[in-house]
Amino acid sequence: MTILLTVLGIVLFAVGLLFSIAWHELGHLSTAKLFGIRVPQYMVGFGPTIWSRHKGETEYGIKAIPAGGYIRMIGMFPPGEDGRIEARSTSPWRGMIEDARSAAFEELKPGDETRLFYTRKPWKRVIVMFAGPFMNLVLAVAIFLGVLMTFGTPVQTTEVAGVQKCVIEQSEKREKCAKGDPVGPAHAAGLQAGDRIVAFNGVPVKDWADLSDRIRATIGPATVTVERGGEEKVLHATLAENEVVEKDADGEIVPEGFVKAGYFGFAAKTEIVPQTFGQSVDRMGDMIEKGAESIVSIPAKVPDLWDAAFGDGERKDDSPVGVVGAARISGEVLNLDAPTENIIATFLMLLAGFNLSLFLFNMLPLLPLDGGHIAGALWESVRRHVARVFRRPDPGPFDVAKLMPVAYVVAGIFICFTLLVLVADIVNPVKIS
Repeated sequence: MTILLTVLGIVLFAVGLLFSIAWHELGHLSTAKLFGIRVPQYMVGFGPTIWSRHKGETEYGIKAIPAGGYIRMIGMFPPGEDGRIEARSTSPWRGMIEDARSAAFEELKPGDETRLFYTRKPWKRVIVMFAGPFMNLVLAVAIFLGVLMTFGTPVQTTEVAGVQKCVIEQSEKREKCAKGDPVGPAHAAGLQAGDRIVAFNGVPVKDWADLSDRIRATIGPATVTVERGGEEKVLHATLAENEVVEKDADGEIVPEGFVKAGYFGFAAKTEIVPQTFGQSVDRMGDMIEKGAESIVSIPAKVPDLWDAAFGDGERKDDSPVGVVGAARISGEVLNLDAPTENIIATFLMLLAGFNLSLFLFNMLPLLPLDGGHIAGALWESVRRHVARVFRRPDPGPFDVAKLMPVAYVVAGIFICFTLLVLVADIVNPVKIS
């Protein structure tokens, strides 16, 4: 049964991945056709074509490797300065530019002169290139909001799930008490599992974040009011100073960070709580911010990733994960010992996170990513605007093809990184259970 559920999880993720790719390319396709650009191909996947069908002037198909997709637009790059596209240089760098320019004019037919991508105004090209990542963002937001508002999200409450019998520095990462460890303040005060803390030092508690902050700010005597068996009871405690996990300004745990603060010594119960629209939007904003930070921090994570793939390093929870790793996690999700609705919600959140990553990654202003083409169109708009202001001749379209050598270098780096993540995902995968 475990193997069957794992395979099912991988298959479901593959279907979700294909849909996400098709949805992304649909954004490019629909806006390109809207602006009259001819699109001869719309493909999901790479490699050999396993199915295709022509409808109108476009061939729609699915390829064997579900690791991406593309649409092919006529005239992605302008012709060279001589107006021709046949010229071929012996210089490898010039060759890259000319190959890209030639590919942009493949399947050029009579009448296509007015249907070329590069002839469209910069704002139209920005829309065409942005539409793909935007579709992934729309899908991510729709799934996130749907799950958060209907199913909910785990939220720590002020109810006590368990009491720590002794004081242990959290950086030690041990659970059992050792001889000589001081008695836990909560245990000494008589706190019990099932108690709900309603006030701290006589002041009502709003929520877990409020209670946690006030405990951390207190060292020494304190009163804790709990609700137990329908009655309120006041406990007298002496909070200790202890090394606890660090929190950032948003109340989120800082990985591997520890600070000295007040310590009571209990575990808060977690409940699944549906979120309001406003709360869901706030959480979405946090997710997008953290996702952007994760993309920016990828280069700093490469050494740890290399260690995890080829050494004896530990694979960290925030380590980059590729398609194979995400598929393995999907298999784990379906094997979780949890209610069906929890499993479905977790799987949907995984798919939404993948789409959010696609949006953020594709918005990097680097060729061959969509963000690189967007940056080129914006730069062309700036050049033409400056020329009009200073009454200079129109500089014409910005030749993005000249950046193709850089694009090949970037693509090479991406391929190497993808292979590194692939190896790590196979030999030392990230696990959620």
